[in-house]
Amino acid sequence: MERDFLTKIILILLALAGFYFLFVLLKDSSREIKSIKLREKKNSVTAVSGFISNFFDALGIGSFATLTAFIKTFKLTNDRVLPGTLNVACTIPTIFEAFIFVKSVKVSPITLVSMIIAAILGATIGATFVSKFNERRIQIIMGIALFIVAIIMLLSQIGLFPVGGDSVGLVGYKLIIAIIVNFILGALMMVGIGLYAPCMALIFALGMSPRVAFPIMMGSCAFLMPVASIKFIKEEAYDKKASLIIAFFGSIGVLIAGLVVKSLPLYILIWLVIGVVFYTSFSMFKSYLNNK
Repeated sequence: MERDFLTKIILILLALAGFYFLFVLLKDSSREIKSIKLREKKNSVTAVSGFISNFFDALGIGSFATLTAFIKTFKLTNDRVLPGTLNVACTIPTIFEAFIFVKSVKVSPITLVSMIIAAILGATIGATFVSKFNERRIQIIMGIALFIVAIIMLLSQIGLFPVGGDSVGLVGYKLIIAIIVNFILGALMMVGIGLYAPCMALIFALGMSPRVAFPIMMGSCAFLMPVASIKFIKEEAYDKKASLIIAFFGSIGVLIAGLVVKSLPLYILIWLVIGVVFYTSFSMFKSYLNNK
């Protein structure tokens, strides 16, 4: 009964946050909506990128690394506004994900709520600083952080990282560790580093069920992203046209993945994503070295 009541409260708050964020986004980018033409090559590539990255995001792969690779490869926007674009563009798709998984996966209410609040606080503080970062600083921070995420994913994939347990909640010092780390991960979201892979690694390391990672990491992102993204919007630190296209087609990808596909044999796909993350990390280092 307690979980059902909490779930309803979380979903109501998610809906309110989503509607408010959408209002702010559409108000700020109303002129760009009229000028979007999907027949243009850049816009069509952006649409495909948003669909693919958020489709796999709903399956637990994460969207930021994949989407960053698309953006860097096809030069869809510049690096200075990349963190803001990632956060703004993926906010609505992530809220859809949270609706699906918070409702369907059982997790301890205390663990879920405390980790979500920690991520929100981390993101709120992080966005204030990151929105003012110059392009070169963002490049080196993203390069290092993406490399760390790739290493974590690689160690997990080859069995050298803890693979979780059966617990659906945390208590004592483990809960404190989870709160502190999720605060840090929320802040890192503001430099364009996805929370999913490191959050999943954290949950595994603390002995929780891998399935529990989904409502925790998706709920954390769904609540922190509207708060942080509005800061990016107010600072004009995002690509308006790209964000609108990705948000729309990314939402379609999430709904197909979460409601129709639901799960896939992801072992090979995860190896592909690890390669993408390493590639994107090195491309950030290269851009940093070339950007004098």
